[in-house]
Amino acid sequence: MRVFVTGASGHVGSALVPELLAAGHEVVGLARSDASAAKLTTAGAGVRRGDLRDLDVLREAAAESDGVVHLAFDHEAMVAGDLASAGDTDLAVVRAFGDALDGTGKPLVVTSGTGILVALGLDRTATEEDVVPGGYRIDSENEVIGFADRGIRSSVVRLPPSVHGPADKHGFVPTLIASARKAGRSGYLGDGANRWPAVHTVDAARLYRLALEKAPAGSRLHAVGDEGVPLREIAEVIGRHLDVPVQSVPQEQAAAHFGFLVRFAGMDNPASGVRTQQLLDWKPERPGLLADLDDGHYFETA
Repeated sequence: MRVFVTGASGHVGSALVPELLAAGHEVVGLARSDASAAKLTTAGAGVRRGDLRDLDVLREAAAESDGVVHLAFDHEAMVAGDLASAGDTDLAVVRAFGDALDGTGKPLVVTSGTGILVALGLDRTATEEDVVPGGYRIDSENEVIGFADRGIRSSVVRLPPSVHGPADKHGFVPTLIASARKAGRSGYLGDGANRWPAVHTVDAARLYRLALEKAPAGSRLHAVGDEGVPLREIAEVIGRHLDVPVQSVPQEQAAAHFGFLVRFAGMDNPASGVRTQQLLDWKPERPGLLADLDDGHYFETA
């Protein structure tokens, strides 16, 4: 397939591009900068210049492709706290792809997150069958699932809060580490028993390829390796590697300690990927989050 990929030069994209190329696919990646374009060229992918607000460019690139994987997100707006703007941009992109692929039977794989399921207030491990009616990022997910009725083989990959590995330079775990370095303590909220699911970047990339190749229309998929790692255990590994104390952060100090991550630091989000593994014959093979942290690459400094 000729596959158009947004976010192709980013964290997950840097693993997905070689995954797709190795499987015999042709890749064209969206690039908004010379540096991103050069990275894609070096990796053996084609380049389409533009960004997430260039909807005509996105429609044209999708129409020229045999399938689309949408990884990119307006993380700058999210980190700045403008969730509404980031969500609106994503929904506009999704709708542009829907217009381009309408009635073609081509695959469209879009990114969501297991974190959206916290809104349901579940007292159990979340599964792929759990659905939220609407909200931030949820509207995009639900729109994509609805594309199945428009002749698009659409699927959604829900990523965990931690997609970890050597390519993870700006995600939640590096942010926790940076906060611990700055504060001189590795922190968590409350008793730290709240759980984050996690997946290795390489395992996630393989799931995106499988979704592109064979996910049934209207599939919700969970890229989950670890179903739920307590935040205190993550903080303890960080504290050990940085040689700083591990402490519960008082609520009144949480914003200063965690920064933009404060809205996620107390999130309890255990999630299962069993149905995804069965549906696509996908099995996480790389190390889990705690083992990956203990490997030490997250703590290497210039």
